[in-house]
Amino acid sequence: MKYGFGVDIGGTTIKIGLFSVDGDLIEKWEIPTNKTDNGKHILKEIADFIHRTIKEKNIDKTDVFGVGLGVPGPVNKNGVVNGCVNLGWNAFNVEKEFNEISGFSVKVGNDANVATLGEMWQGAGKGYQDVLMVTLGTGVGGGCVLDGKIVSGIHGAGGEIGHMPVKDDELIACNCGNHGCLEQYVSATGIVTQAKKILEQDTRSSSLRNYASLEAKNIYDEAKNGDEIANEVVNLTCKVLAKSLAQVCCVSDPEIIVIGGGVSKAGDILTSRISTFFKEYAFHACENTPIVLAKLENDAGMYGCVKSLF
Repeated sequence: MKYGFGVDIGGTTIKIGLFSVDGDLIEKWEIPTNKTDNGKHILKEIADFIHRTIKEKNIDKTDVFGVGLGVPGPVNKNGVVNGCVNLGWNAFNVEKEFNEISGFSVKVGNDANVATLGEMWQGAGKGYQDVLMVTLGTGVGGGCVLDGKIVSGIHGAGGEIGHMPVKDDELIACNCGNHGCLEQYVSATGIVTQAKKILEQDTRSSSLRNYASLEAKNIYDEAKNGDEIANEVVNLTCKVLAKSLAQVCCVSDPEIIVIGGGVSKAGDILTSRISTFFKEYAFHACENTPIVLAKLENDAGMYGCVKSLF
């Protein structure tokens, strides 16, 4: 049997999966991300873990067809990572360095891009070759796969839907340094920010006022329970996201749109409202593009890392 490793490198933990060439996840692990010395030990610790694993499982190194790495930053077509703030990395060729350290064939991709590839391969986008994905978490990530291949762009910034400018008069800066990015309104953090603004300016009673520390989940839960202000917040954020997706579809025209990330656990209330607003904004040829929830959750990146190898 031939094996591949999918490695999703996060700022806190590194998810490592052992896969068959057919896309079956055999086993998975998590190890802490060692960010000391500006993350210089990360690649070696991953390589060491993989070498120990194949030795423990009596897997011949020649039966490992490669290692795919997903990283939280832009990656160009040559495997050069243009800095990863969460890891302490500056720009360098991760593919070349990991190959030299490990001896394995390697492919590196942006974490959101490889998650999209994973959902296309074995998740909600299975059976499609043109998939647009947006991940709603603390921030907003995105990925675009066309004809089965990741669209990374010349600077590795392809799919960065979270940093589309959607509001001109925003005074608060986004984490990227710009103002009025999509991420500021539809991420888990952004949704809470919008809710607090409305609660401060509005005198209506709302169950949202009962939470000492308001979270995105609370807003969606109370919207499902019929809370008026919670529903306004959900509509506001879904409308902004739908309009942005409609704009992206004018360029990419995907077969399906997949919504992932922690906020996607809100479920049908999220996809149904995005779909409703999307139909209002989308070019008529794209207006019936299905919008669905991701299936692979936190494993999507590992799946996509392996798929990127072939």
